[in-house]
Amino acid sequence: MYNYIPDGDYVANDYSEVDQEKYEAFMERIEAGEKIEADDWMPDDYRQALIKLISMHGISEIMGALPEKEWVPKAPTLKRKLGIMAKVQDEMGHGQLLLRVAEDLMKPYGKTRENLMEDLLSGDLKFHNVFHMPTKTWADAGMVGWMVDGAAIISQTNMLDASYGPYQRALQRICAEEVFHAQHGEAIIMALAEGNEHQREILQESLNRWWPALLMFFGPPSADTTGSSKQNIMMKYRIRKSNNEELRQAFLDKYLPRAFSLGLTVPDDTIHYDEEKGQWVYQQPDWKEFKNIIKNNGPRSKERLRLREIAYEKNRWVRQALIPQEMSS
Repeated sequence: MYNYIPDGDYVANDYSEVDQEKYEAFMERIEAGEKIEADDWMPDDYRQALIKLISMHGISEIMGALPEKEWVPKAPTLKRKLGIMAKVQDEMGHGQLLLRVAEDLMKPYGKTRENLMEDLLSGDLKFHNVFHMPTKTWADAGMVGWMVDGAAIISQTNMLDASYGPYQRALQRICAEEVFHAQHGEAIIMALAEGNEHQREILQESLNRWWPALLMFFGPPSADTTGSSKQNIMMKYRIRKSNNEELRQAFLDKYLPRAFSLGLTVPDDTIHYDEEKGQWVYQQPDWKEFKNIIKNNGPRSKERLRLREIAYEKNRWVRQALIPQEMSS
């Protein structure tokens, strides 16, 4: 009945007359602003869209903790060390919460959270492009909190009224905590921007390196005009409100003025605000490189996946101990 493909195309809806009535009733609920729950009937492509979105989001929260985890022992003060440790802990918690939400959606396929982790390690489940990048300096730890988490907040608040109730409720908690993460990153950035010449240099160098990845964060603009693209399907079902380019423009609106006010520049001589169009004009990143990165060919992809694999294997005994005896026999 179902065809779960972690990184494949959405399953097309092909309903009987009875299911067509269910589909029309489902769309009426969506358009009325009602929330869909895990046990409710839902179209195949709605379920597929949610699984792919939520599993990628959850895995990205877990993988996203790894770049900052590298700086826990190297943070410059005890206060900074405690701050980044708390942030890493929060991100792992977000990941576990989201994978639990995804697991409920996967029940018709007989899949569990363990299958999602196996999909990650096999390369079938992707994680966000920014978390394949290196964190070379303390400024990078600040950049992840300030701009990467800032981009995440823009993306996630766009779904705070998502039609799927369990995800919408999870986002309420996650977004509230992400605000603190962004403030944590901003505090690091401000300290560096107000510091000595070397600190300002590593801050600028960090922004230069992260800029292409930040532009890629929201995904490529859709060339699809038929309404069948992944982002259009999610907008149709009121999972999200805005498309990729609208989210990227919101990010530029918020963060470019802040960066410029700190005396920072971005590595793009073409960037400017078009008053007539009411949007930023910028140089498109290399979208072929984006696709290569999310296929686990980024600068730190292999190392971070290996670290996740080691942790997964070392803690297998904990998962086995939690399985009721009658299920394990």
